[in-house]
Amino acid sequence: MRLAERYRLDTPLGHGGMGEVWRGWDELLERPVAVKVLRDAAARKPDAAARFAQEARTAARLSDPHVVAVYDFGSWQERSFLVMELIEGHTLAEELREHGTPAPATVASVAAQAAAGLEAAHTAGVLHRDIKPSNLLLDRDGTVKIVDFGIASGPGGETTAPMGGPAELTGTSLYMAPESALGRPSRAAGDVYSLGCALYELLTGRPPFVGDSALSVISQHVQCEPLAPGRLRPGIPGAFADYLLRMLAKTPEQRPSARQVTGWFAGDAWQREPREPAPEAPPAPAPVPASRHRGAGRPLAARRRHRLIGAAAAAVLTTYAAPGPHGA
Repeated sequence: MRLAERYRLDTPLGHGGMGEVWRGWDELLERPVAVKVLRDAAARKPDAAARFAQEARTAARLSDPHVVAVYDFGSWQERSFLVMELIEGHTLAEELREHGTPAPATVASVAAQAAAGLEAAHTAGVLHRDIKPSNLLLDRDGTVKIVDFGIASGPGGETTAPMGGPAELTGTSLYMAPESALGRPSRAAGDVYSLGCALYELLTGRPPFVGDSALSVISQHVQCEPLAPGRLRPGIPGAFADYLLRMLAKTPEQRPSARQVTGWFAGDAWQREPREPAPEAPPAPAPVPASRHRGAGRPLAARRRHRLIGAAAAAVLTTYAAPGPHGA
């Protein structure tokens, strides 16, 4: 298949609710590329082309070694397409699934690089809003790249959320910041929280919170504190575990910025042991639904927990009644 008399599509690499991604070849510049093509089913939605174009514009604002570069955008025979840098590698979700939990030093490197990409985005006024292991690519040389700005927001507040749908509650439940779960406006600190969730999973083999449903998981983001990573995987440096829990603070103002995360993990501070050991968290609260990976966080104070969880449930039910940002 060829697009715009220039791009040859060779092998499918994956697909989502809106688009299909292909390994391709730029016949004009003679280089490999990745091409995301709007799927026919998605293209029939009235706002799909506008959302896809907004994704391209948002990603094109960024130029950083840790963000996948955008090369071109256009439409050919009524099919919109986005041409990007081709990454020879795999996602961190695939890395975890195929090879298990990496060494803490590897996770620290991922943290520094992914946070550097987020810092570049935040400096440009862009919020990713869906950071997770499957949106972090690992190149063959160990370079981490952030991909998929499908539900990002730009510096003017423009978003790729569905027109007419609730744009406030965005992202994936396993990695969603508490303020996003409550339907509050997105902030840069939300990306840091999501990155913290992804790093927690890489380090321990499971996300901070899991459950039988999206509502169960989102409820835990709002009402529970995560277990200390060392309880799930012995041998994690104490300073690393403590800093990760700072990234997962319930209050956005208590989290470090992406720039601070980059600097901290780029050095050797993560290898140190804390002066005082962190207290062990008590068992999970009974209301969390049972599952193979039962949520095992430390509950917040009961009165505040009940107030927040009611707000979270209302936001979740409102959002999941409408089409999701990826057409789910």
